[in-house]
Amino acid sequence: MQIHGKTVDDQTRCVHYATPVDVVAIKFACCQRYYPCHLCHEETADHPARQWPVDQRGQHAVLCGVCRTELTIEEYLSADSCPNCHAAFNERCRLHTHLYFQVR
Repeated sequence: MQIHGKTVDDQTRCVHYATPVDVVAIKFACCQRYYPCHLCHEETADHPARQWPVDQRGQHAVLCGVCRTELTIEEYLSADSCPNCHAAFNERCRLHTHLYFQVR
C-alpha cells in the first residue's frame, strides 16, 4: 500500500505528526490515495481535499501503519487502537475528524 506525502518511517508517521501513536494513514475521498495527515495532502496533492460523506462510513479508508490493516471509517471512529494488532491510535486525531470525514 503506497502512502503519499512526507512520511518519516514505515509506520506512516510524517513530518507533521511523528509521535509513537501517529500510526494511521487516511485514504482521501477526493483521490483515493492514502496520506499520513491533512497537511501532507495539502502540501503534495494537486487538488483540494474532500471529506468522506457520512453515508460512506462503511468504506475502508483508514490504514493502521503498524500492521497494515485497513479499517472502515466507522471502525476507526469507534476505536482507540487497531482491532488487529492493538497498536494505540493518537486520541488527539479526533480534533481533525472534520478534515477527513463529514460529521453528523
